[in-house]
Amino acid sequence: MKTRRTQQERTATTTKGLVGAARVHFARDGYAAASLDAICAQASITKGALYHHFRNKQTLFHAVYAAEQHRLRDAIADAFRACPDPWDGLRAGQRAFLTGSIEPGTQRITLLDAPGALGWAVMREVQADCRAMTRRGLEQAVGTVVYGGEDAVPAVELDAMASVVFGALCECAMAVAHAPDPDAVLAASLRQVDRLVAALPGAPVGRAG
Repeated sequence: MKTRRTQQERTATTTKGLVGAARVHFARDGYAAASLDAICAQASITKGALYHHFRNKQTLFHAVYAAEQHRLRDAIADAFRACPDPWDGLRAGQRAFLTGSIEPGTQRITLLDAPGALGWAVMREVQADCRAMTRRGLEQAVGTVVYGGEDAVPAVELDAMASVVFGALCECAMAVAHAPDPDAVLAASLRQVDRLVAALPGAPVGRAG
């Protein structure tokens, strides 16, 4: 016998469908030009149903932006876990973030449209997971013991490292998005990210790209 879905399950399915349809239109047309009517048609729901789940176009875009950041967070984590050495994992995670950020759809949503549609304060809040992932990678690579010990790196120093590294990654991604030659800027950015990692406390000699 077929089990009836709960209201929560139906809501989750509808929301997922809306976010997926909205992602297509925001990535292709941009925030300003994307049509809610077209999004609803693709998701096979009424506009009234959309407004039941999302207050307006901005809140729907917020959900799409958050989904993109979660995908980048997972890419960082997967790249880090694939490397036995935490220093290699740190570099791999940073490369995954940079290369993932410049996928055309992600680039348009997260780098070109989000600053105007959401504002920097909201963006920073949503980016917190990616920054936290960067911090955890740094903690493992630097060998930090934040609870004490003679060689411990204080948590405040680790937080500062995370700000420097993640800030550099975000700025590099933005530079690539606005560059006349994105491929050249990406290649240069990846080289500089490797050098930044090589300059961190405890980094093995000869790891810079």
